[in-house]
Amino acid sequence: MSQRATVVHIIAFLLALRPGAAEDGRALLAERVGALTRDAHWTLVERVPVSFRTFHPQGMVKVGDTFFVSSVEVRVPPKRLPAPAHGYDRDTGEGVGHLFKVNRAGHLLADLKLGEGTIYHPGGIDYDGTDIWVPVAEYRPNGRSIIYRVTPDTMTATRVGAVDDHIGAIVHDLATNTLHGVSWGSRRVYRWALDDQGGMTGEATHRLNPSHYVDYQDCKSVAAGRMLCTGVTEMRPAPDAAPFRLGGLEVIDLNDGRPIHQVPVLLWTPGGRAMTQNPTWFEATGSGVRGYFMPEDEQSTIYIYDVSTP
Repeated sequence: MSQRATVVHIIAFLLALRPGAAEDGRALLAERVGALTRDAHWTLVERVPVSFRTFHPQGMVKVGDTFFVSSVEVRVPPKRLPAPAHGYDRDTGEGVGHLFKVNRAGHLLADLKLGEGTIYHPGGIDYDGTDIWVPVAEYRPNGRSIIYRVTPDTMTATRVGAVDDHIGAIVHDLATNTLHGVSWGSRRVYRWALDDQGGMTGEATHRLNPSHYVDYQDCKSVAAGRMLCTGVTEMRPAPDAAPFRLGGLEVIDLNDGRPIHQVPVLLWTPGGRAMTQNPTWFEATGSGVRGYFMPEDEQSTIYIYDVSTP
């Protein structure tokens, strides 16, 4: 390694140790994402084949060069009820919730099982610089959920609270020490306070989501009071036509739950799956944003794209 490269790496390391570096990185990411438009040109950098069965991936975070991916293994699919009962339109089915630890080459390092009984469906996840936050829910609208805090190094989980709704994604806002979650289809946006031990405390507040652009699949905390969510919307040009899925991202103000920036992500896999169908992760780069996408079920690939911003 050259002397100049060594100096650059040392500076980057020292900056990473500086208090507030993580928050600065998130704020820069929020700014970069806010500059994206539908004309943004995404350039494929790399494809990383995942070497194990991934089931149905839901959320992803990247810690250093290691990926953590939540996924649901459905063993008995939920069945529709003849008529809605007790607020449910289907039974719970059976399954197993996973949090995979994956190295940069796509190989499995660890598999943490999450959930209890009929609660086995993990959702979108967040990393706050210390812990990974994972919601696990029943696989049906309005179903119950458990929220976990996971230590990445040891892959140990702490149960921090329970919710009487299906929480499909969650973020931890460090600025206010609050959790923010979205329901099935992201129609409701929740807020919970955390106590000094990181447990959920007090009554949750929630409001209806005013945005109907995409249903959120995965969400991340970016800057103080902001979260970045990705997902898809399904459209059919005719009743019997095959669905077309458009991917997109939104930056949401956590104070009022309203989107402050929305943009489509016009990327699809060779098989036609929207890149934001399943988990995503984003980082600010020197000139823009790097996105990590894992859209496929069962046999997955991590697609890495760069996009420049003004």
